[in-house]
Amino acid sequence: MRIAILPGLVLAIFLIFSYSVADSPEFPVLADDAEVAVVLDLLGDSPSPNKPDMSVTGASAKRGEELVKYGITTRPEGGRTSKQSRHFVCTSCHNQVKEDPDLTKVDPQARLDYARTYNLAFLQGTTFYGTVNKRSWYNGDYYKKYGELVRPAQKSLREAVHLCAIECSQGRELEPWEMESILAYFWTLGYRLNDLGLTPTEMNTIQQALRGEGDQTAARQLIHSKYLDHSPATFVAPPEDRKAGAGVAGDPDNGKFIYELSCLHCHEDERYSFFALDNTRMTFRFLEKHLTQFDRYSIYQVVRWGTSPLTGKKAYMPQYTAEKMSVQQLEDLRAYIQQQAR
Repeated sequence: MRIAILPGLVLAIFLIFSYSVADSPEFPVLADDAEVAVVLDLLGDSPSPNKPDMSVTGASAKRGEELVKYGITTRPEGGRTSKQSRHFVCTSCHNQVKEDPDLTKVDPQARLDYARTYNLAFLQGTTFYGTVNKRSWYNGDYYKKYGELVRPAQKSLREAVHLCAIECSQGRELEPWEMESILAYFWTLGYRLNDLGLTPTEMNTIQQALRGEGDQTAARQLIHSKYLDHSPATFVAPPEDRKAGAGVAGDPDNGKFIYELSCLHCHEDERYSFFALDNTRMTFRFLEKHLTQFDRYSIYQVVRWGTSPLTGKKAYMPQYTAEKMSVQQLEDLRAYIQQQAR
């Protein structure tokens, strides 16, 4: 179990520092992979209200991981749970590893390049990696979609998980031990210092503050400046003239990666959708035919507006915000579809 969910300052100190033979016990060296949340706790940061309650019977990070990945796990009293959702699992829309090379910036192209390098899916949702280090969720234009439901979710990770389980996943409500298990798993995915791009001088500033030889407030502010504490979300409409597009030239080479890492993630072999996509010319011709249409087969329609759950078919497609797929990238996707159709 990771330090962020274990009590005891002494244990935290032992796990946060690494020693070599040459190190003095009085001046331990701060480990590069120390958990950001633990370092902030030791620097006197405000306690996170989103830590799991491990006194709840059955709560465990292992069960939480299984719920996130598979939507099902073992019950504390034995046997298996029912599926949290018949339509999705959390990983349908969320990665579990770092997906932004610079945690201080929202750059969808940098994220796509990073996804290409590390073979990650290019998804609508923000990665769970580092979600416990954030201070708000369901930000920006998600109010337009979920209304007052986002208010409690913006300041509570528990409420954000609850909203995702019921509305986004179109699934059942989580039991208390399931919720705490998911939180426990999320705490194993917190940022590490080596995710933040700290310089040796900045690391030294933090280490001095931990020794009581520097300004702890300044050290906390330094750490917080190295990552966004929320994920912005801006809804954008498709181009008014879908035949003309957005007025920028698309790059089919870039569009290829969007198709492979995004579209096929959900639609290949109908993984999360009843609409199957593949790499045949017939498929690309179908998509090209519907480019200018106002239906669920137009990439302009579904990328920007998504689709809605229907009676008897609750599976749907969430939309991509501008932060998750740029206007340029959508034109790149169009260019690739048109290239392959011919």
